[in-house]
Amino acid sequence: MKPLTREWIEKAEGDFVMAQREMRARKSPNYDGICFHCQQCIETYFKARLQEAGTVFPFTHDLGELLVLLLPIEPL
Repeated sequence: MKPLTREWIEKAEGDFVMAQREMRARKSPNYDGICFHCQQCIETYFKARLQEAGTVFPFTHDLGELLVLLLPIEPL
């Protein structure tokens, strides 16, 4: 695995941990924060896979746009 890919993965996993932590909140969980970190986690994992494959991707937060780039690499 390329070092930059590892950095993307570590960032994605950090967002996943944050979402999980907030989901466990007993009082007043921040659902907006949970959704934000879940979206960031997915986006960052997509970018990690694209980076590992050597695919150039735009600066975007659009999961649909990233998925179009990702499907030829990971069709399943």
